[in-house]
Amino acid sequence: MSKITTELLLERAVPKSTRLRKIETLNLSKLQLKTGDLDPRLFSRLRHLQKLDLSDNLLDKFPNSLTLPDLRVLNCNNNQLEDVTALKQFPLLEELNYENNGYLTLNDDYKVMFLLQNLRLLNGKDITKLANHVRRVNSRKLTSKVTAHWEEFFRDQLPEKYTAEQVKSIKKKFLKSVQTNVVYGPSSLSEFTRWRVKMIAEEFLTCSLGLELNTDTETEENMDENEEESAESSKEAAEEEAKVTVTPRKRKRNSSKSRFGRKKSKSKAKTEKESVPRNSSQEEDDPAPDKATASNEPAEEATPEQGDEGTHKNGEQFPKGQSNRRSSQLTGEQKSQEQDNGVVNLTPVRNSKGKEDFSAEPLHFLQCHSKGNSREDFKTQLWSCVFEPLLDCAPRKDPIVSCSRTVATCGGESVCLIDCETGVVLKKYKVATEEFFSVAWTTLPMVLSDSRKKSHNILAAAGRRGIVKLIHVAADFCYGEIKAHKKPIATVCFSPTRETHLFTASYDKRIVLWDIGIPDCDYNFKASQLLVLECLSVPLRIALVPTCPEQYLLAGCEEGCFTWNIKLEKEDKTRPFEASFKFPDEEGEMSTSHRVDGLAFLNDDVVVSKSSKPGCIYLWSWSWSFDTKGKGSQRTVSAVILAELEWSTTDLSYLTLSTCPAKLHVFCGDEKGSVWIYHLSNYTTAWSSAKGKHSDKRIPPTQILKWPELRANGDHLSEVYINNVITDPTFTYLVALTSVNITAIWKKS
Repeated sequence: MSKITTELLLERAVPKSTRLRKIETLNLSKLQLKTGDLDPRLFSRLRHLQKLDLSDNLLDKFPNSLTLPDLRVLNCNNNQLEDVTALKQFPLLEELNYENNGYLTLNDDYKVMFLLQNLRLLNGKDITKLANHVRRVNSRKLTSKVTAHWEEFFRDQLPEKYTAEQVKSIKKKFLKSVQTNVVYGPSSLSEFTRWRVKMIAEEFLTCSLGLELNTDTETEENMDENEEESAESSKEAAEEEAKVTVTPRKRKRNSSKSRFGRKKSKSKAKTEKESVPRNSSQEEDDPAPDKATASNEPAEEATPEQGDEGTHKNGEQFPKGQSNRRSSQLTGEQKSQEQDNGVVNLTPVRNSKGKEDFSAEPLHFLQCHSKGNSREDFKTQLWSCVFEPLLDCAPRKDPIVSCSRTVATCGGESVCLIDCETGVVLKKYKVATEEFFSVAWTTLPMVLSDSRKKSHNILAAAGRRGIVKLIHVAADFCYGEIKAHKKPIATVCFSPTRETHLFTASYDKRIVLWDIGIPDCDYNFKASQLLVLECLSVPLRIALVPTCPEQYLLAGCEEGCFTWNIKLEKEDKTRPFEASFKFPDEEGEMSTSHRVDGLAFLNDDVVVSKSSKPGCIYLWSWSWSFDTKGKGSQRTVSAVILAELEWSTTDLSYLTLSTCPAKLHVFCGDEKGSVWIYHLSNYTTAWSSAKGKHSDKRIPPTQILKWPELRANGDHLSEVYINNVITDPTFTYLVALTSVNITAIWKKS
């Protein structure tokens, strides 16, 4: 549709008006508006506008200069907003609604409460008391902590007579230190706390010490912007030679603006998008969604696309000159180095015996989820990947798939199937209005036209729209969809014992069990809702207990770790959690207040989970922990910790972990682009006889795969975050998904 015009504004005024300056109430909902459609010059003429409805559009942010001086009520529900700080331009705002914006979290609620001094109602709730606490008590506490941090660590570093360079250096060190070390309130508000601490620290240096910071800050930001614009220009000039090249040496960090993911797209903890994977949602309770429905109609928008990195619609490979094979991307000098060394070893950490646990050859670095197939897209977040299972029937004609080298990846608007050995993008499915967060495989005995049954792999993909896409991969056909939730779906998984049972975990604070049915030869199917599990906060990761997958489900959530009884024989179809698990906090006290953003089983009993406690991954016993519940009626139990794994000290969220049970390995990426690998076969015997006792010494990684230097058209890719990392069951291939639209594939050599 066309952009907003004067005629449209007059038509949508309530009541209709003949002059823009007379409009007080304006309804611009359900117009598919994007941010670029909000023309500041046109909106500046709405001088007396008091109520504005922008709900059910496609806005990802607000322009900074809409100039609505009298705006009191704003509704922007059901959009794609990633940031709320631009709302400070409406100082008289009293009522604000932004529900169903998947990237916005509780941290954003606190930001608007601080920025908008007159705000009384937020998403329909009276926040007057809480807002006053945020503006006064919270600010006073943080100011005290910031001041104390300066006095203790930095006051003596500044000489009586200082130069501009000394001021700049002190400022940089202080801002970094204070944001890292000043902690206040629950971990779920850590992003808001860092945001306020930085603001308070800058005010402190400017006002209390007379250090002028704004000019320097703006200069640095402008320099970054100029550098980025220059890089974009050079990329455009070299479009014909656009390649990602790899240099096998340790990646250097720089101070440019970070890129981060699921909600990584809005701040350092979200890409500043850090994927509702970001990707977090509102913490307010939401009304129950309408009854979810299943559609038998093929989803027309989810069709196979030509792979922008090496395939046609039918999976044919491009000529080798256009392939993304790593060997074709190396410079002559790098090829020579490879020939000398045999393979490229990425500086692994040595184990206690001084030997490498294994060497890994970096095979491919693929940019196959680009928005609009743009080679300039290094912002799309990649979230989930899973290897295609082997079929029980006779091997397929396609040797790539039958060898189980195929991995499904998702991020942005697309789902890709990649052959790990060749780097060929076999198939690609796109939904222009979607952002995919999770994929899962199942194998269904589909009925053929001659009434015979044959097993086929089905891929389920879901994300921001709350819809599950069902894709018959062999037929290149998305045969249906399930409208599962009204809010984004964080993760999905199939039952290992019942192939049609699919669990969907959503930002509506519900986990739903579906029976997706088996499609007939015409792809007619019937999906039904079997069970609803109620959560106290957003579920981020889910896992079925291996020893009883039809009885218990475990979930890591924004505010804790919980388990539910999922036996279908029970009458109640909507159930609260059966038990919550406590873990040590930073002071060593047992607490349920943790964001658990990593969760997987290492074997039938050992659970691996990553919480908001920096630098630590827990291994704990499901059976010993859950058995304690039987000794009383308590709903909260302490996790029986078996061991702790040493990991990055970052407090960034949504960097998830995975396991390889067959090889007893744990994998987790970090904020520096590295993959931490733990081989734990030597510890399992000791755990089985430990009876809940564990050493205070953390287990170090067996190896760390360092991220190599990557160049795109000559420019370094900086600030790479590993959002997810998995291996195939035999630990032959390792696949890492990043915050910069790169899928990295290593092969064990």
